[in-house]
Amino acid sequence: MAIMNNQKVNAIQLLTDEFLLVTQKAAVACYPWIGRGNKIESDRAATEAMRNQLKTIPMNAKIVIGEGEMDEAPMLYIGEDVGTGYGPGIDIAVDPVEGTTLMATGQDHSLVVIAAAEKDSLLHAPDMYMEKIAVGPKAKGCIDLNAPLTENMVAVARALGKDMRDLTVMIQDRPRHEYLMKQVFESGARVKLFSDVDITGAISTAIDQQNVDLLVGTGGAPEGVIAAVALKCLGGDFQARLVPQNQGELDRCIKMGITNPEKALRLDDLVKTDNCFFVGTGITNGHLLKGVEKKENGKLETHSLVSSFKNEMNMQFITSEM
Repeated sequence: MAIMNNQKVNAIQLLTDEFLLVTQKAAVACYPWIGRGNKIESDRAATEAMRNQLKTIPMNAKIVIGEGEMDEAPMLYIGEDVGTGYGPGIDIAVDPVEGTTLMATGQDHSLVVIAAAEKDSLLHAPDMYMEKIAVGPKAKGCIDLNAPLTENMVAVARALGKDMRDLTVMIQDRPRHEYLMKQVFESGARVKLFSDVDITGAISTAIDQQNVDLLVGTGGAPEGVIAAVALKCLGGDFQARLVPQNQGELDRCIKMGITNPEKALRLDDLVKTDNCFFVGTGITNGHLLKGVEKKENGKLETHSLVSSFKNEMNMQFITSEM
């Protein structure tokens, strides 16, 4: 059985280069639309490029987090089968353009992201709000979504060997997070605000050079699952709780098999396997990745992050020309 499991791991991990090409092509497809003010066409271009490339990969894969339900999205809809139909069974979570408004208005921090894991292992998160807390490897096991933020900050600071005044907490700049900012200020720690794209915020906690110790706040649930895959690969930690806003969203949770939406979800609830990987490619310049850049030779240069749980080099930044 161990040999069979290893074979499964190897079969999926060997596809990381194929998935890198998926995000690269989607980012390049977005390049003509940067700063053009047209979110719909840019998203369509990225989605089409991503789907066309996914169809060529030797796998039996299904979109579990995508552009919406079948009646909402013509491509990369939830439940769509992708790949050649032959090969390992894989769950895929995608966001062809994370930060569509940023990209359409020429602002920084937009990117293409994709996460993959063995079949039936990713939480099928409805498109709704999710409460999140994330840390890097040094603070793994120290967070508790059910505990007050100040308790989590104390635990993380202790794990990192830091004084509270040296702790940096990343929070999305939204009115709904003012109470979190207040708690951080009152504790003496630092706040680092960001405007959009909390996936990169969560990943930043696992990269020392980013100087982010903790991410907290409420954002999109699908993005939360993608961030969870990335942090699992990077050795970090992530917890979350769905936040349905009305009866319709609560019913949708039940329909998707989430019988207790109020439950705090730990990393292994969100990603039930170690056999997973994350790939992101920048569209515009951001915290982690440079955007697509046209070179003097006319080619487009992309900058990507690839992270795989089973890869000894579990984080690689890759620059390519296309």
